[in-house]
Amino acid sequence: MPRAIIFDFDGLLVDTETAIYESWKNVYSDHDQFLELETYKQCVGSDFGQFNPEDELERRTGKAFDWTSINMKREQAIRQQLATQDARPGVREFLERATDAGIKLAVASSSSRAWVAGWLEKLGIRQHFDALRNRDDVTRIKPYPDLFLAACKALDISPAQSLVMEDSENGLRAAKAAGIQCVIVTNPVTEGGDFRDAMLKAECFTSPSVRQLVNETNTNEG
Repeated sequence: MPRAIIFDFDGLLVDTETAIYESWKNVYSDHDQFLELETYKQCVGSDFGQFNPEDELERRTGKAFDWTSINMKREQAIRQQLATQDARPGVREFLERATDAGIKLAVASSSSRAWVAGWLEKLGIRQHFDALRNRDDVTRIKPYPDLFLAACKALDISPAQSLVMEDSENGLRAAKAAGIQCVIVTNPVTEGGDFRDAMLKAECFTSPSVRQLVNETNTNEG
């Protein structure tokens, strides 16, 4: 059993990814274009340095757009769609069992601290986490290892004693670069990705294989 578990946030603890992808699909549709999931996946778990949907739409249409206005409307639509969104099934139970087992927990997310901390409070699960590390804390986000290494440092746990839980290919690459084993829990956006380097892949936290990662009858003593 690991001494620490480091979680991604978006798409893993709560499925924000589907709403975000749909918002981009709608923008593309407004301009008679279709944003393929396989193309969009390149930026999931990272940022537009991996794939920029703004640049791609301008390239396809040969037009320039007012992205400030478009993104304001797009983000409003996302927030409306996510207003009643809950944690993914099994997340609360998994966090409770990990806490009871004495495992240190952290979130390492490419999103902003305000976004992640706000969601954790809203979901009522903030108390489970000993540390939060976000894009505000590092120079390079995923697929670079910096976020996961910063989380290990915050927890005072070595990478070898840790486990990463992710949903994206960029997250898996970051975990591998940090030298940390990675469990993938997919969502509708990331399912079907290349997760050959993961120690385990499942579709939800209620999967028996995921539940068995934490045994609350054991402790870290000895």
